[in-house]
Amino acid sequence: MMKPGEGSPTVIGKSVRIQGEVTGNEDLYLDGKIEGTVVLTDSRLTVGPNANVLADIQAQDVIVFGRVEGNIQAAGRVELRQSATVIGNIFAARLSIEESAGISGKVETNGKNEQAARAALGAIPVASYPPAPAPEEEVEQPSLYNTGH
Repeated sequence: MMKPGEGSPTVIGKSVRIQGEVTGNEDLYLDGKIEGTVVLTDSRLTVGPNANVLADIQAQDVIVFGRVEGNIQAAGRVELRQSATVIGNIFAARLSIEESAGISGKVETNGKNEQAARAALGAIPVASYPPAPAPEEEVEQPSLYNTGH
């Protein structure tokens, strides 16, 4: 016998409107309208094609087919499908954006590969370009009228 929340996600249909905070420990398929916050720390949120979300989202994974206005924070993966529109910032370990998906906001990924790259780059000294003169040195400016005489 399957326990509630195992297997298929909980569904919030397109005619449902929620104002406030939605929290839980199971996967959620949202196709209605929500205003507030969604916190599914260890679970997946799927924003359906009819959904209109005016909320900040925290989840393990987030898949967007509809519209989200708010910040998305995922410990795992964020997927923006073709019909997705996100107006807000995305913070995730991994990000996938299909052609025709729209996003307006800041994107920050922190996947393991990026962390390894940052650690490797931290070991390499990087000079600014163009190099700035040392403060004690006087820098002679070339003259356009200097003929060399």
